[in-house]
Amino acid sequence: MIYLSFDIEEFDMPKEYGYDIPFGQQISVSREGLIAILDLLKKYDIRATFFSTVIFAEQVADLIHRLIDEGHELASHSYYHSEFKIDDLENSRETLEGLFKVPITGLRMPRMKEVNAEDVKRAGFEYNSSINPTYLPGRYNKLSSPKRYFKEGDLWQIPAAVSWFRIPLFWLSFHNFPLWLYKFLLKRCVASVGYAALYFHPWEFTDLHQKEYNFPSYVMRNSGELMIARFEQLLQYIKKQGWKTGTYNQIITNK
Repeated sequence: MIYLSFDIEEFDMPKEYGYDIPFGQQISVSREGLIAILDLLKKYDIRATFFSTVIFAEQVADLIHRLIDEGHELASHSYYHSEFKIDDLENSRETLEGLFKVPITGLRMPRMKEVNAEDVKRAGFEYNSSINPTYLPGRYNKLSSPKRYFKEGDLWQIPAAVSWFRIPLFWLSFHNFPLWLYKFLLKRCVASVGYAALYFHPWEFTDLHQKEYNFPSYVMRNSGELMIARFEQLLQYIKKQGWKTGTYNQIITNK
C-alpha cells in the first residue's frame, strides 16, 4: 500500500531563509501547485490525504471542495503554518468541518512540530501524522520512534515513511535522490513495513528558482515542471508495482 499525502498551506517557507513574500503570493503559489497535484491524481485515479491549514483552505475553498468531491481526505495542518497555540488544534478541526461539512479525523503539525498525544486526542482527532522517524540535523531526532503506525494512549500515530537504515522518503529525498534510488528505497520500505506513508507540498510543483525565496539548491532541485514530470513517473511506478493506494484514515480503519 502507498499512502500519499500533501501538506497544503500558505507558502511561508521563504521566511525560514530570511525573506517574507506577500500573503497573496503565498496563496497563489500553493494554489498553482495544488491544481497540478489534483490533475495528476485524477489522471491516475489515485486517492490521497490533504493536510490543510485553515488559512489556506479559506482562500482556496473551490479547490478544497474539488479534492473532497474527487474522493480525497481532508485533514488538519493546524490553523496557521507559522504560528501555533494549543487552542489551534480543536479550532482548526471545528472550522474545517464547519466550512466543508466533512469529518476531520487527522492532524499533521506544520514542520512536523512535536505535539502532545493527549492534547491531539482531546481536540477530537483520531490520528496524528507528525513524526518523521529519522534524524534530520537542526529539526529533530526521532530515531527511537516506530516506523509503523502505532497507538499512543487513545491516539493513532502514523509516522512518515523511512527505508533502509531509516533513510527518509519525504519530499527532500524525492527531489535530491536519483529516481532509481528513490524507487529502490520505496520498494524496500513497502516490503519491510507493509506500506509507505509519503508526504509532499504544492509549492514543490512550482518553479522555486526565485531570488526572493533565497532557497538552497537542495530545496529547488527538481521543482516546478521537473517535479510534475518526476511525480508522474512515481505514480506510474506505483501502478506498475500493483500497489494499492489510499487515504490516511484508511490506515487506522483497515488495520
